[in-house]
Amino acid sequence: MKFRKTSQLALVSAVGLAAASLLAGCQLVTIDYVYVACSAGTASGSAGQIEAYAADSESGALRPAGKTISSGGPDPVAMATTSNYYNLYAANQGNDSVVHFGVADNADLSQLDAITTAAPPVFLAVNQANTYLYVISGTTSATLTEYPLDQSGKIGSAVAQESLTLPSNPADTIVSTSVVVLPNNGAVYVSAYDQSAYNPGGTTSSTAHPGWIFGFNVDSSGGLTATPGSPYQAGVKPTSLAAEPSNTSVNRFIFATDFASNQLIGYTVGSNNALSFMVNGPFKTGNEPTSLAIDPRGIYIYLANSLDSTVSGYTINLPTGTPSALVNTTSSSLYSTDTDPVSLAIDPALGRFVYTANYLGNSISGFQLNPNSGALTATQATPYPTGANPTALVIVPHGNHATQSVTP
Repeated sequence: MKFRKTSQLALVSAVGLAAASLLAGCQLVTIDYVYVACSAGTASGSAGQIEAYAADSESGALRPAGKTISSGGPDPVAMATTSNYYNLYAANQGNDSVVHFGVADNADLSQLDAITTAAPPVFLAVNQANTYLYVISGTTSATLTEYPLDQSGKIGSAVAQESLTLPSNPADTIVSTSVVVLPNNGAVYVSAYDQSAYNPGGTTSSTAHPGWIFGFNVDSSGGLTATPGSPYQAGVKPTSLAAEPSNTSVNRFIFATDFASNQLIGYTVGSNNALSFMVNGPFKTGNEPTSLAIDPRGIYIYLANSLDSTVSGYTINLPTGTPSALVNTTSSSLYSTDTDPVSLAIDPALGRFVYTANYLGNSISGFQLNPNSGALTATQATPYPTGANPTALVIVPHGNHATQSVTP
């Protein structure tokens, strides 16, 4: 059968259009889903909610995705995900709950189960093996509780619990602020401060050092035992912790923000997971750092500074862990956000975007991360409006829930 030239051209054109349509349909437009926990209103006790946003794979710009749902109670303060990103957990201080959600491929969340904590929850972390959920609780006392997770992410009954007290000052009031688990699952660390020794605007009754990190080794059955030398001094008021990401059995570095002293404190992880100060630290930050995150390659670290409404960026010296401040095109080591950033996260899919939840700005600020230099540039149309007073932010890779590292 023969075709006329015009018919041949039409056929070739049709095939080309079909191929182009197929390629366009396969293009990954959304690289991540960004979830933010906030309030439905400004009144005290307003119902908590979780909002979902889709991050564009090229620009990092956010647009609404999925359904806004209840966080399971008033005053959500923290969220965490499993390492396979099929499960999300939200902590609500208003009703002392931790709620488990399933994550769908279209960004929708579905509530699956929940637990009630003995005191208001403060922060959450899940180990890389997805076998334990760690909850720190108490706004006037500090407790670390370890809950088992089954293969579906369901939360079981507590298997271990540790009250955080200072051996030298056991009667002091300890307030916990953050928790992190080593990527090798071998230890968990909790940051806290001694309110009896550090209580701005109030009275103090103790001369103890104010800032601390408590370390616990985790055995094969989930048992917790204090790491050698724990607790470790941590400035005045440590507010956030991050562990160096690693695919090996050896984890080398832990970092903590000191809200009161405007510092980043670095630790090396030694024998039996004991912590030691980096000899050339601490390192200067912006004013009142509240949150930090390390990029998936372990090369850059970023901090949210709440009083400045900025992000600080650092390059991590891989042999020593020493962070060096990044300087942007304006000769400053700070990047502006909307008002009062209190939570910061880096996209796990490509490590190319950084986002902050801005408590007083009622928004998310976005940045593109240059993988070669670590410099940040604002994403299109940032900041992105959210509900009232966002407090926590997590990111889930879109699609197959896989992550990958970026080679510069």
